[in-house]
Amino acid sequence: MLKWIDEIRITPLSWLKAGIYACAVVLVYYSALTQLVLHDWAKGDYSHCMLIPFVVLYLFWEKRRALISLPSTPSWSGLVPLFLGFALFWLGELGGEVFTMYISLYLVIVGLSWLHLGWKKVKTAGFAFIMMLAMFPFPNFINVRLSLYLKLLSSQLGVWLLHLYGMSAYREGNIIDLGFTQLQVADACSGLRYLIPLMILALILAHWFKARLWKRVFLFLTSIPVAVFVNSFRIALTGVLYSILGPAVAEEFFHGFSGWLIFLFTLGVLLIEMWILKKIGREGGKSHLTEETPPKAVVQDQEALSPESVLRGLRQPRFLVTLSLLLLILFFSQGIEFRGKIPIAKPLDRFPLQVGQWTGTPQQIERQFIEALDFSDYTMIDYSNHQGQTINLYIAYYESQRKGESIHSPETCLPGSGWDFREADGKPVVNADNRSFHVTLAYMTKGETEELVYYWFPQRGRILTSLYQLKFYAFWDALTKQRTDGALIRIITPVYPAENRKTAEARLHGFTREIAPLIDQFIPGSDVQR
Repeated sequence: MLKWIDEIRITPLSWLKAGIYACAVVLVYYSALTQLVLHDWAKGDYSHCMLIPFVVLYLFWEKRRALISLPSTPSWSGLVPLFLGFALFWLGELGGEVFTMYISLYLVIVGLSWLHLGWKKVKTAGFAFIMMLAMFPFPNFINVRLSLYLKLLSSQLGVWLLHLYGMSAYREGNIIDLGFTQLQVADACSGLRYLIPLMILALILAHWFKARLWKRVFLFLTSIPVAVFVNSFRIALTGVLYSILGPAVAEEFFHGFSGWLIFLFTLGVLLIEMWILKKIGREGGKSHLTEETPPKAVVQDQEALSPESVLRGLRQPRFLVTLSLLLLILFFSQGIEFRGKIPIAKPLDRFPLQVGQWTGTPQQIERQFIEALDFSDYTMIDYSNHQGQTINLYIAYYESQRKGESIHSPETCLPGSGWDFREADGKPVVNADNRSFHVTLAYMTKGETEELVYYWFPQRGRILTSLYQLKFYAFWDALTKQRTDGALIRIITPVYPAENRKTAEARLHGFTREIAPLIDQFIPGSDVQR
């Protein structure tokens, strides 16, 4: 190790440039880095991400011989990922999407390396650059959907395994009814916190695996079903032991410690898989791990860090252009916070409880859900009429949708409560003021229970119906209107046994017509003056 440290002779000027770049990048991406380290990495599903920088450093160290032997060939082509990274930076800041900021940071790092070291060195350390992406969690709306699908799939497979064991089990969404108790497959049990680390570990093992390419690809791909199946086995085992040892098994020791056992078990499965693949067929040619003896390292002269040499080095065009761009980004980004919070027109706790024939009763949301949804204001009211029919109204308002604070769609939230959620086409609604707008109609079922849902997103004078529209107009309105406020409106009614969907939808449509003008009195429109 000391031998190679001695061979790596980097000029003091190079260290100075790297330090200046590092300071500029940290200042530009300070808010994103703070979100990443203090918030995203603190989440259970992504706590493994804090180890990835050390893995990346090791991967660079692994390629040290090849990197030393290659001369640096600076290229202006590095400006391509650099400019793309800057563009994503602005989109992320304006739209409040932190994942866009993460990808921006990644592209800037790649661009700086390409610009000053050349493509050959970037390509040589390509796997290390790829692994950098593992530091960044998925966007929230993707993470929620992925967690939801994994919960439902793990619950389904868990029930199947319980049936194989001979236990009676019934599933409603992510809730498993064992007869004597119910097990809820929560977010922590979705398997996401095992799936992603295992995929990363499988990718690293595939990188080091001395085998043909198809075997390494196969090893990586099989990590996905292995993780899902083993997590389902964990859920089923929890149900079995619950029946034998009681709730302490599911709620205390086994529920927590079993996660580590599962991870070690899946790692063992991958190692066994590697051993089996190694026995299949013959390996032709050299392993990708076999490093050819590199040419003699290109040793740069140690230049004294004199004022003249510093000025000469810092006046290099690539350095001046890149640093100027970073400083300009830093300067102008300070004005992005002009996008202030837009207060709600009237507090939602004043929302009318009498709407036509409907009489409302306010409901409270549990504290854990309030913290997760992170809205600025909300109301949830159960309305009923003289026939005993009910309609639930939920309004959530966000003063500003920023990084980590954005609207949650019903299609990602409701299925986690055990509902089978099916979205239909948009439906036009003409409100009591004869203004037409579109809503999204969805069907929900849980066992024999069926409900209909209308939902839409009032956003700065627009009525939107999809998360993708939300993201686009958040970017656009932040740039043109200096606003990202918005709301979610959700209205639910059951389909009673004596009626069909059309009757229930007519009731939902009629209530929406009456409620829409009232909502306009609370949610700021396009005419707000800042």
